[in-house]
Amino acid sequence: MRWERDFALRNTFGMDVRTRLYAEYGSVEELRACLPQLVGERVLHVGGGSNLLFTRDWDGVVLHSGILGHEVIEEDGDSVLVRAGAGETWDDLVVRAIGCGLSGVENLSLIPGETGAAAVQNIGAYGVELADVVECVETVDLRTGEARRFARDECAYGYRHSIFKGALRGRYAITHVQLRLSKVFRPKLAYGGLAERLSGRACTPADVRAAVVDLRRGKLPDPQVLGNAGSFFMNPVISEEAFVRLRERYPRVPYYRQEGGVKVPAGWLIEQCGWKGRSLGRAAVHDKQALVLVNLGGATGEEVVRLAQTIVADVKERFDIDIRPEVNIL
Repeated sequence: MRWERDFALRNTFGMDVRTRLYAEYGSVEELRACLPQLVGERVLHVGGGSNLLFTRDWDGVVLHSGILGHEVIEEDGDSVLVRAGAGETWDDLVVRAIGCGLSGVENLSLIPGETGAAAVQNIGAYGVELADVVECVETVDLRTGEARRFARDECAYGYRHSIFKGALRGRYAITHVQLRLSKVFRPKLAYGGLAERLSGRACTPADVRAAVVDLRRGKLPDPQVLGNAGSFFMNPVISEEAFVRLRERYPRVPYYRQEGGVKVPAGWLIEQCGWKGRSLGRAAVHDKQALVLVNLGGATGEEVVRLAQTIVADVKERFDIDIRPEVNIL
């Protein structure tokens, strides 16, 4: 068990934020053993911090999973069940799966963060969500220390949402995630630029990963160079009636029909409002992808929040559409 006081939290936004106490456990047993010391504390359980924006230092305990490792625990003719520690870097797991000839997560390549946090956020990209491959999520109740396994249907997965972000926020620590991966490759290429790059020819999971990595690197800045958390806003889903009105005004609006409505790219809405490449103080909208807010150097969390709030207000005024942050603001 690792304990550190006045610990610097350096996440992908590149801001200097500290926590009063940092605790990292390497096993379920270590997690359970430390719980009595957390009673009465303000506890924040984090993954790699790639989806967090701190507006001030954290006056409490930041708890982090250092549970690593992965193993095949079940195999049949068409699929395998992989159990991965919550502290495993997500993209490393994707690379290993592809290297073993397994598919199902290649569209989720290069998404930053750790596997436990991916299950909380229900990460998604290029037509695939983590919920598509999750079999179950193993957790520990931070109040009682009791283990509980959540089947996929119990996780209440939705667009960038799970029960761990909603009704059970802060109660459970994810220790392991079980993923059902396929031995039979069924490519999903209908979303975004994948269709243009790969449709109409034979391809492998490695080909899909290469295309996804190329697409992501072409529009998302490297956090080591320009602080960011990837996509800052979720794409809004509007009613069919609202979409008809929008399309009457903007015939070339991009869209994706789905159950419950029509998804409109938030980046397109933001760009139409003139924000692409613009800054507000030391925070800015990325010049290649309007969905990404960046730290130009020395920006505070409050500055990024002020920029985000201004963008939300402008989109609402112009389109009467509400956009919401994907990033967790603390």
